[in-house]
Amino acid sequence: MSMVCTHCRVIVDNDYQGDPDGLVALAHHLVSPANRVTAVTSSFLNPRFPVAAPRAQDGAALAGELIDVIGDSWRPPVHPGSEYPFGEHSSSAASAAIIDEARRDDDLPLYVACGGPLTNVASALRDAPDIASRLTLVWIGGSLDRSAFEYNRDTDQAAAAFVLEQPELEIHQFPVETYRRCAYSVAELELDLSGCGRLGNWLWSRFANPPDWIRIGGVWPLGDSPALLVTALSTESSSATLEPDRQASRHIYTDLDFRLIVADMLARFRLHERSRVPREAHVMPQVPHS
Repeated sequence: MSMVCTHCRVIVDNDYQGDPDGLVALAHHLVSPANRVTAVTSSFLNPRFPVAAPRAQDGAALAGELIDVIGDSWRPPVHPGSEYPFGEHSSSAASAAIIDEARRDDDLPLYVACGGPLTNVASALRDAPDIASRLTLVWIGGSLDRSAFEYNRDTDQAAAAFVLEQPELEIHQFPVETYRRCAYSVAELELDLSGCGRLGNWLWSRFANPPDWIRIGGVWPLGDSPALLVTALSTESSSATLEPDRQASRHIYTDLDFRLIVADMLARFRLHERSRVPREAHVMPQVPHS
């Protein structure tokens, strides 16, 4: 029995067919008892990258494969997002799922953890303005230096602008200057993930066989994982500033506790693998007396 109480609901939104760190963050959310993942939603990849499977539908399929690998009895539904940037045609199964979950009565607060462009979130808020006060957005994106390129914001700038302008939406934001601090040695990543059983090996295979446009050197940032600090862990050992003159809070993180994220992630992956092993495998064999 877990000693951890579930204290929130989470919808995890990302472009899973891109950088593998989005899948690592999704896996961490799925095996964390502190949050209940009620839906998984996917977004499209920026067309500037020559990827064989850039669609939101492709990302949804990959997220479903990860859920199969985890193999728990609870399987959150996976909803593909819009294949178009925020606009007239951007409503989707993903944005509808966000609306439905936000409007559902539940004692647990709802967080939408987004590690990609905000297309699905923006479409949901446009189609159902009443949900802005019924959820909290945790976004990996944007930059402190407004002139800097940042993929998640700049892939759909209209969506980011629309979401950040919502006065009743509480936001926890990890800009690029902060999430880039989640640097992980590739050697450590291989050693750590490969020691976490079937789930860890599946995740490492995404790094060992990345999309053609990704070039992995000696370091890989797990930049989508900071959302776990808000949803499943704690922000007490991280630092954020509050944006003034907003009806709802906007926390912009300037420092984060990456050690806490990694230590919890590896422990959760290993505990999950242990739970898959039949109980008999943990029983020491009886040695007969001579």
